[in-house]
Amino acid sequence: MPRTICSRRKRLSLPAFAPLLAAVAVSLAVSTASYGQETALSVSMAPGLEADPDLAYADLVDLALPAQIVAKAQVRKAVRLKPEEAPGLPAGRARLYVEARTQALLIGENLGESIRFLADVPLDARGKPPKLNKVPVLVLARPVPERPGELQLVAPDAMLALTPAREATLRAILTETSRPDAPPAITALREALHVPGNLAGEGETQLFLGTTTGAPVSISVLRRPGQPTTWGVSFTEIVDSSAHAPLPSTLAWYRLACGLPGRLPERANISATLADRRIAAEDYAQVLADLGPCTRKRAAP
Repeated sequence: MPRTICSRRKRLSLPAFAPLLAAVAVSLAVSTASYGQETALSVSMAPGLEADPDLAYADLVDLALPAQIVAKAQVRKAVRLKPEEAPGLPAGRARLYVEARTQALLIGENLGESIRFLADVPLDARGKPPKLNKVPVLVLARPVPERPGELQLVAPDAMLALTPAREATLRAILTETSRPDAPPAITALREALHVPGNLAGEGETQLFLGTTTGAPVSISVLRRPGQPTTWGVSFTEIVDSSAHAPLPSTLAWYRLACGLPGRLPERANISATLADRRIAAEDYAQVLADLGPCTRKRAAP
């Protein structure tokens, strides 16, 4: 691999950055196939995240969860690497060596004024990367051990154009994920049980979920004669029939909408009768419908 790459102003030496190049090459071997819809580094301001053409709420959670450092920075220099220095790079993208000035830390410690990292960006219609000099960005990364100021992005496209909506949403996500009682990731729907009530049309379905931490999570779906079906989720050991459904664009919503299977597994439905099993499946479908889809505009890691 060449030891240097050239810019118009001066020759930039990269030998000390070789370990990070190697690390990114390894990570890209896994993540290259995950690229979905192109995520352009647009610097336009969106009135809200719902209007963001490139990122959905779930995209930001995907990036925030593995990040040890989330920083606001301003790009000072961006140099395009040669093809031989960018193994695994998907078509239509360029890999850049970026130097940026740190402006603020959302999370992380001991980050200096200057940071350096590699990032993949989409090419324009002319096959050119965007001009990033002085562009404000959000950087989601991990530190490179024993190399102060050098970062490895949590994903090749984890340098994001800074907008007020993205920053506000990331701050809310990081606040939630830092709490000791933050909702854990869902791994399975372990059991579903419908119990009919004393009146016709009355009953309750309880769904018990598996999690990465082993912490209990349950959903209670209530049916009452002449009333809409309601449900709520509990992230404690108490099965709470008075719990509420999570609000959209919250970590609890993300865990359910993006973690629950698309249909109730038959083996998990332990209701006593065929009619009860059918109702349990209907109640589960209602939960999914109320949550809505886990929309992503970039492919999940």
